[in-house]
Amino acid sequence: MKTPPSRIGLAYTDRRGSVFFDPESEPLADAGVVRPVALDELIAAPPGVVPTMLPGRTPLLAHGRSAKRTALGVLLPAGYTRLLLPAYRSEPGSPTLPLYGYAFAAVVGDRLMTAAVKTDEDVDWSPRHFAQGELEAAVAARLRDDPHNRVLLQVARCSLEYGCFTAQNHFLVKGEAALPVSPSCNARCVGCISEQDADAGIPSPQARILDDVTVDELVRAALAHLERVPGGIVSFGQGCEGEPLLRATLIARTIERIRARHSSGIVNCNTNGSLPRSLRMLIDAGLDAVRISLNSFRPEVYAAYYRPVGYTLDDVFESIRLACERGLRVSLNLLTHPGVTDDPDELVAMESFLASVRVAMIQTRTLNIDPERYFAVVGRPESPVGMRKALVRIAALGIRLGNFTHVH
Repeated sequence: MKTPPSRIGLAYTDRRGSVFFDPESEPLADAGVVRPVALDELIAAPPGVVPTMLPGRTPLLAHGRSAKRTALGVLLPAGYTRLLLPAYRSEPGSPTLPLYGYAFAAVVGDRLMTAAVKTDEDVDWSPRHFAQGELEAAVAARLRDDPHNRVLLQVARCSLEYGCFTAQNHFLVKGEAALPVSPSCNARCVGCISEQDADAGIPSPQARILDDVTVDELVRAALAHLERVPGGIVSFGQGCEGEPLLRATLIARTIERIRARHSSGIVNCNTNGSLPRSLRMLIDAGLDAVRISLNSFRPEVYAAYYRPVGYTLDDVFESIRLACERGLRVSLNLLTHPGVTDDPDELVAMESFLASVRVAMIQTRTLNIDPERYFAVVGRPESPVGMRKALVRIAALGIRLGNFTHVH
């Protein structure tokens, strides 16, 4: 008898990472609490999704046990927001998972499905496929124009080794281009992708910029992009660096020199918003837009993840208010995680703050971290409302919801 196409079955791997389907076994999901999955929480795995083995972890089932099977998660492409996590039992001594965003996966009929919702669309952030040597040739051609520019050397590495879109945009001459600037940071994020504690048990997936780049290097890289890309964006504050506000004087001088030569395009800063006075310096210099990252609107949850040094969530809120008052385009980079973002107390705190400021956009970003590690740090909720309802409540505030920086 053919399995009904509406039945949710288990997707799993063996210990070597090969993917298998078992339509007769019903998987559970982790939503902050472990529970069954509804069919309307699933979509067909979109192009660009990456099935990922979760070593040392056995998938949880609604009935029975899944011995000798290894849990499977999927990594979502940009433009999607995760609704559920894989549910599993960790074996003793199982390794900490690398810093990726693991979404629930299952099979319906013969199709791989995932718990996600499409929240944005932008051709500049679609999965990219290059002919052999195409990207390398573009990088080499650009570096010939400015071979000793340490900004370009860093984004060349990020383009080729890490597949960073904002780094690649320098060489593809499109969209938003990265301007990494800060080797140091004033937060010690549990999920930092460029610098982990020595005892974290996992490597950093990216190498942080180490050089103290100069104003001249930054200006040359920025102008080359803005002059060739109508409506282009250059952005300080990337995954391969620390906190840009720690180099506010350097960035302010860079912005002034950019604007002395070129008046169009957008100068943006991605920041943790920790230093309102430094942000004011950048605004005075001509900053157009700011994207401020946070994982929570609750002080205790924010501090548990960010582990801030010399600042608090109140400073972040002050920076958001300042940027809104000064007329910048302000986006919040909300690091989402099922069971935390949709905690009722979290949603109340978010709605309370956003009632007093009018940001242009909330960008939902998957928080890349081992879910068990994150819950151990910030705690599990008692009654999460579900990520879909959380997104509806964000949209109900009248704030644009998405995943990418949009000029308009």
